[in-house]
Amino acid sequence: MKNQLLPLHKIGAVSNLSGVPAPTLRIWEARYECFTPHKSEGKHRLYTDEDVLKATLLKRLTENGHSISRLATLSCTALNDLLQKQQSANQRNQPNPHCAGVVSMAVVGLTLASRIESKKFTSVFQHHTLQVIDIFSTLGQALESTLHQKPQILLVQCNSLDVGAQVDIHRLAELHGALQVIVLYRFGQEPIIEAMKRCGIMVRRDPISDADLADLVNAVLLIDPAQSALGSGTGTLIPQRKFNDMTLMRVAGISSDVLCECPRHVAEIIAQLASFEQYSHDCLNKSNEDAHIHAYLSSVSGSARALFEAALEMVAQHEGIDLASLSQ
Repeated sequence: MKNQLLPLHKIGAVSNLSGVPAPTLRIWEARYECFTPHKSEGKHRLYTDEDVLKATLLKRLTENGHSISRLATLSCTALNDLLQKQQSANQRNQPNPHCAGVVSMAVVGLTLASRIESKKFTSVFQHHTLQVIDIFSTLGQALESTLHQKPQILLVQCNSLDVGAQVDIHRLAELHGALQVIVLYRFGQEPIIEAMKRCGIMVRRDPISDADLADLVNAVLLIDPAQSALGSGTGTLIPQRKFNDMTLMRVAGISSDVLCECPRHVAEIIAQLASFEQYSHDCLNKSNEDAHIHAYLSSVSGSARALFEAALEMVAQHEGIDLASLSQ
């Protein structure tokens, strides 16, 4: 019997969340023993978040030609690994010339993972392929686990965003080298939320629609696939800031004889773009209204900021400016 303290869903909710018709879920349960739902006093089937995720993964895999009889007893981890192998094979056999690359994600939260794994959600990203490399039920489990690879995006769903969750999220991102972090929460303390935003984390109150969630993901993707080299080898993500405001102020204060005022101008442009990027993030975090345009503006300004950071490194090398010493 499943732990009754876990979130439980009726079969209709599982069907809506996973996209699997209720009659199919019943067949998978009765004939193949894919699920062992708890039964309420009224004899209603009650499914866990893990069941929702499993149903979503089974739907994707059976649509790709896998037999339900062979998948039925596999765990969610094994099913997800199989799905990622299938997607990788499809990309090799049928490469998309318009695809900028693969975005690797680690997801904390089983219901959130089921949304990300759904074909309806992934189809929104025409120029990127989302690859969920690891799925965890809690932050604690994620911290104790070894990931398959470093995720480009860490996507976290938590009920309460308190000091403990804040520390765990920062530890998890640092431990696994995540380039971008997106957090969905139901309840949270305002000072903690603001502190996480200042660290560059995308924070949004749950529940949000798939469209709004897609906007959050799009906000950290490079707007121009031609500039994929900016992503420090990732090819698809906007890199974090390389230079803080103090470093940029020091660069702007250096006189230059060879390139006139180029270091100062480039440093000032980076500071302005970073400021607008943060402003766009704040607008995106505050409200669902106009989320799409703010996601676009965030991506544009972040991409431009990364370009000018690369330009500053080139100018500094030509001028003999030691950016590392100025960053201390």
